[in-house]
Amino acid sequence: MSQVYLITGCSSGLGHEFARQALQRGHKVIATARDIAKLASLRELGAATLALDVISSQEELNQTVAAALTIYGSVDVLVNNAGYTLFGAVEDLSYEGCLREFQTNVFGPMSVTRALLPHFRGRNAGTIVNVGSLCAWETYPGVGAYSASKAAIRYFTEALAQETAHTGIRALLVEPGQFRTELLSPQNSTFVETSIPEYREVTAASFTAFRDVHGKQRGDPTKAVMCTLDVIHGENGASGRKWPGELALGPDAVEAIRNKCERTLALLNEWQGFSSETDAEPS
Repeated sequence: MSQVYLITGCSSGLGHEFARQALQRGHKVIATARDIAKLASLRELGAATLALDVISSQEELNQTVAAALTIYGSVDVLVNNAGYTLFGAVEDLSYEGCLREFQTNVFGPMSVTRALLPHFRGRNAGTIVNVGSLCAWETYPGVGAYSASKAAIRYFTEALAQETAHTGIRALLVEPGQFRTELLSPQNSTFVETSIPEYREVTAASFTAFRDVHGKQRGDPTKAVMCTLDVIHGENGASGRKWPGELALGPDAVEAIRNKCERTLALLNEWQGFSSETDAEPS
């Protein structure tokens, strides 16, 4: 059955690929981006397009979502994909820089979701897909702000899923590893160079690694989106499987998440006795 997708951040990367593949599978797509001119290729494929900046006010986003609902009469799947990457040591980051990171990666998806939830509740159906990152599990020097934003979207998605499970609304957190998108391009990333000697070596090594990997990442975004669409629609390799709620994408993401869980369990076991001696004494 054909469904209607509303997708943010469609000018490039995973958002563009979500739109392209959803259309290819016979679904209807409302593709959005800050600059609607960058969506011309998707319009040629049959997508409807809207200008949407996720850092707009809640009122503006409500109006944009209302306009989206008039195009096909409904929306079945929301994909919160728009993202921005801020690199810099914690001491070097400004409040304004961190605010932009969280506005784009956290507050924006939350606001778009809030705008669409009344529609989903009225239909007792809907799917919300939030694009997270393995960086919610494994971070690096100079990546604290981005990792914090992706950790926030992880737990926002988990809470949302618990709140809406009885309403017919599903939430899916997708946590990709490294994929060959434009996320690390100059247009989508900011590197804050340090002037503090103590941070130069660790941040320089981290910045160089991320800059050098741009365009050479191991992951194929076509395959990432294919897997996600299979989960959403219960098709191909996802057929007959239970709804996962969260989906790691890429062997690097699987390994990073597994290693983090193993280290966390080992730490809990090591400190269990000490950590547990905190109950109040019986009265």
